[in-house]
Amino acid sequence: MRKYALVIIVPILALLLSCATTGPGGKKSVILISDSQEIGLGQEFDKQVRSESKILADQDWQNYFNEVGQKIVAVSDRPNIEYHFTVIESDDINAFATPGGYVYIYTGLLKLMNTEAELVAVTAHEISHIVARHGVKRLQQAMGIDILYQIVVGESDTKTLQTAIGLGLTVALSGYSRANEREADQYGILYMTNAGYNPTGAINMFERLASVSEGQRNFFENMFATHPETQERIDNARAEIAQFPADVKTRDLGKGRYDLMKGRLK
Repeated sequence: MRKYALVIIVPILALLLSCATTGPGGKKSVILISDSQEIGLGQEFDKQVRSESKILADQDWQNYFNEVGQKIVAVSDRPNIEYHFTVIESDDINAFATPGGYVYIYTGLLKLMNTEAELVAVTAHEISHIVARHGVKRLQQAMGIDILYQIVVGESDTKTLQTAIGLGLTVALSGYSRANEREADQYGILYMTNAGYNPTGAINMFERLASVSEGQRNFFENMFATHPETQERIDNARAEIAQFPADVKTRDLGKGRYDLMKGRLK
């Protein structure tokens, strides 16, 4: 029995070691889905999102969002995959990321913002989820090693793929664990600072969300039930930013440029 157990365990250990990946801050984690497979899932997620959403027709806004996003990607811990940034026309106050490098933001949230730094803060947060592969890890937990092994070796069927798509979108829209959200906040602030932006935009964004009217706040809390409390996020952001040089906190927040873009939103 021990001999047969060894025959089974050794290939699994080899697979796990070969699938070790580096996330934010150089943290190691075991991911059974390769980059190329994750990108394939992301493409399927994107098809689903586009079939169910109204994509903002303003190409200048799409280009602007992409420009901001790519600046963050360039200083992230995972710049080796292609990222896609899409604005969805909806009054919902939301933004989310899916595995494979896809980030989406709703015009309802864009209208709530007042500076480019606030847009950058949200974008960097979502990119951090992709860098840390939070969505992929949730898929591993939800689907189990057997099904994921089928995906790894290319033996999954259409039903399995559709299950993965459904789970992936559910995770993206319903939120990650509080620990995942804290990590995304932390590295989002670091990335936006390293990209040359004023990190106080993150604090301003959290404070803006805290001041949303009661009706909108109820909706927001439902969408982000797993996020840490807003005051906790503000306190954590202040602690992170306090470690940066003073001149970082006096950088331009980009209000003038954002006002011009915000004026284009209906």
